[in-house]
Amino acid sequence: MNVATTLTGCDAPKTDTATRTVLRERGQREVFCGLTGIIWLHRKMQDAFFLVVGSRTCAHLLQSAAGVMIFAEPRFATAIMEERDLAGMVDAQDELDRVVQRLLDRRPDIKTLFLVGSCPSEVIKLDLAKAAERLGVQHMPKVRILNYSGSGIETTFTQGEDACLAALVPEMPAQDANAPKQLLMVGALPDIVEDQFLRLFSQLGIENVGILPARNARDLPAVGSNTRYILAQPFLSDTAMALEDRGATRIDALFPFGVEGTSDWLRAIGREFGVDTTQVEAVIAPGRERAKRAIEHSRAALEGKRISFLPDSQLEVPLARFLHTELGMEPIEVGTPYLHRSHCAGDLALLPEITRISEGQHVDNQLDRVRQDKPDLTVCGLGLANPLEAEGLTTKWAIELVFSPIHGFDQAGDLAELFARPMRRRDRLEV
Repeated sequence: MNVATTLTGCDAPKTDTATRTVLRERGQREVFCGLTGIIWLHRKMQDAFFLVVGSRTCAHLLQSAAGVMIFAEPRFATAIMEERDLAGMVDAQDELDRVVQRLLDRRPDIKTLFLVGSCPSEVIKLDLAKAAERLGVQHMPKVRILNYSGSGIETTFTQGEDACLAALVPEMPAQDANAPKQLLMVGALPDIVEDQFLRLFSQLGIENVGILPARNARDLPAVGSNTRYILAQPFLSDTAMALEDRGATRIDALFPFGVEGTSDWLRAIGREFGVDTTQVEAVIAPGRERAKRAIEHSRAALEGKRISFLPDSQLEVPLARFLHTELGMEPIEVGTPYLHRSHCAGDLALLPEITRISEGQHVDNQLDRVRQDKPDLTVCGLGLANPLEAEGLTTKWAIELVFSPIHGFDQAGDLAELFARPMRRRDRLEV
């Protein structure tokens, strides 16, 4: 038996993350921009609307990524900046006021409006913060107007969610100093996954639970010194900083991917809220057993195989931990656009010492290493997958991991299958 398959979460030997060498790269980048986050955020916050101030390219990206049908009524749109806007021939603020008024007249159901910056709006220094403040005075209390940047100039696409949630934190009401301790789960999850976690919290006896983002953006939970928040996603560093500025304290845990990640996540919550260990184990036991059985279906395709992650979504470190400790894969390189050592410390410590950790992106250098390493599976962006497949390498689209339900016990089998499927496809084609 492969040694990695016998080790779980806290039992596996850990690497000292403080002294671990990280290869930092700066160069050519190949990622989606932060506007992509609107695709899942607009589905999550059902009373919110996202107005991108950008170009026709921005509009085309959102239409293509969302697959919006011609008769659909989505909760996002693009205020397209024309040449006269870019050339300064008109007052862009006046134009934006006109577009917002027209939008709100047409869609009276909007309760929160996000003005989302893009590369073009940032290049011409269009001050959307001032616009949101001005329009907010005009339209509150009926409509709350906020802004954040979805520009891809220096960011990766999951940072769009981080910027959006960070913009909501100042709007959260202040928690009463005598309020009971509250659990705040942070990160946009599919409703079915969120409901699963809420049921588990209830079984643990934790009833005072807030969600960020809430399904209705106006229903923001209170935050303060009695708030204990736990991240469901590893890419929410700005949101975490904003919450801590409001007095909240982070619960440290592995991210809830797979059997051990989800178990550690729930155990950490139980410890923080003083739940008896026996009760915690009784609550998580059924889910653990279901998840263990579910991931076994993928073990034969993945165990002992070598995998490389190119930087894309910031999910790379916890996903590599899951594949290594629970399915026996060997991570050769784990690249991530940005590495938050504190938030990912637990997952990072469970990766083998020989695993190369890289932060940032230099596409040419990283592709050279992939060709030299010849991993059995390479997780990368859409733009790199087909060229690598043409060279005989097996690939997995990284973005599918963001759009699929992959958190928690009941999704562990599906998560493993997302990696096993391209391996099986390769084996069938070789036959």
